[in-house]
Amino acid sequence: MQVPAACLPLPASFSIKTESYAHMTTLLASLQDLNRVLEGARFLAGYNFEVTACAAGECELLVPFKPELERPGGIVSGMSIMGAADVAMWLAIMTQRGTEEHWVTSDMKTAFLRAGIGEALLCRARVLRMGRRSAYGSVETFGQAGQLLAHHVLSYAKASEPETPR
Repeated sequence: MQVPAACLPLPASFSIKTESYAHMTTLLASLQDLNRVLEGARFLAGYNFEVTACAAGECELLVPFKPELERPGGIVSGMSIMGAADVAMWLAIMTQRGTEEHWVTSDMKTAFLRAGIGEALLCRARVLRMGRRSAYGSVETFGQAGQLLAHHVLSYAKASEPETPR
């Protein structure tokens, strides 16, 4: 899919470098795989998130602007910004671990740096450390003019497999 014009222009220096993590791991979930995960996730229905780029340990998530995401005063809500960053990191983990494992957020810290006012967002997630049962990474959230709106640091834990009822 083509990135909506509302998200352009973004500085070229912010684009995902697909070779940056290629030496570390194999890509286990493609762009199409990640977008299928988004389509199948009922808890994300209505957000219209779209993965626009991915590499091993990295994910770029487009968040189209919707008036429902605004708080009074026309500012994109912090809840929406944090939620999108959380999803971007979840998907970045899938690029290294595949779509079958279950990972959950264990900690998230967000620094809001600038208000997003009536604009689409772009979240860029990068896994900084991937372990067997935990992951650590960062996400940067940009406005459509390329300004950094928020910086997030996240920890994830691999969830235990749910027991099947007898």
